[in-house]
Amino acid sequence: MEKFIYKKSAGITALAASMYEFTYKKHAHKEYAIGVTLRGIQRYHLDGSLQLSHKGGVMFFNPEQAHDGMAHDDAGLDYVMLYIDPQLFLEVSEKKEIIKFSTPIVYDKILQQKVIRLANAILNKKGEAVCSELLLSLTDSLVQTNLSQEYKKDNVLIRKAKEMLRDNLLAVPKLDDISGELDLSKYQFIRIFNAHTGISPYQYFLNSKLEQAKQLIERKRDIYAAVAECGFVDLPHLNKHFKSVYGTTAYEYLSNLN
Repeated sequence: MEKFIYKKSAGITALAASMYEFTYKKHAHKEYAIGVTLRGIQRYHLDGSLQLSHKGGVMFFNPEQAHDGMAHDDAGLDYVMLYIDPQLFLEVSEKKEIIKFSTPIVYDKILQQKVIRLANAILNKKGEAVCSELLLSLTDSLVQTNLSQEYKKDNVLIRKAKEMLRDNLLAVPKLDDISGELDLSKYQFIRIFNAHTGISPYQYFLNSKLEQAKQLIERKRDIYAAVAECGFVDLPHLNKHFKSVYGTTAYEYLSNLN
């Protein structure tokens, strides 16, 4: 049975998931995503390469790093995941520049235990003080390893394109307008954007809508506000896309948070 349970504490979102036939659509998160495979094998594509995370694998996804995800075989898989805002990571680590994790999967028992402890604390509602202390412990371990490097910022063109795609989430972007503003043909723009981000301009736009909807649900505890304010046709429309990225409907996500 598929199961996706989200909880949030101390500014961090934790996910406990069991997957069998479900497949994540290719997407990206604005946060760091750090997880551990608890059972089975997690199969996904990252930066054009196939990755397999076996039991005990600690997985790293950088902000806006496109990926999909599925169980490698019929046995399915269980895993936990932490979603940490880059600014929160900077605050905790006392770094001045956003870092990038250069290794997608490691097998490190100390990191594994720290990710699991923090995820379990959030999922079991242990309180913000406990979760903050566990986040500090995990962050210190991550920074002290050789897994991170200075984050390479988007070039000016891609940064401007992202801003334009996020500028009006209520209307589907007109690629001719954006490419014209960037002095590119529509097809040049799609090709360059895909090469830099791993996803299409439209998928980036849709991901931005879903991220905004998720934030509204967390802040207002109102799924219908997310439908209206993010330009979805109706709740089924939101749920369809929400589930493809988060594994659960908007209503189920809200119910888990409460």
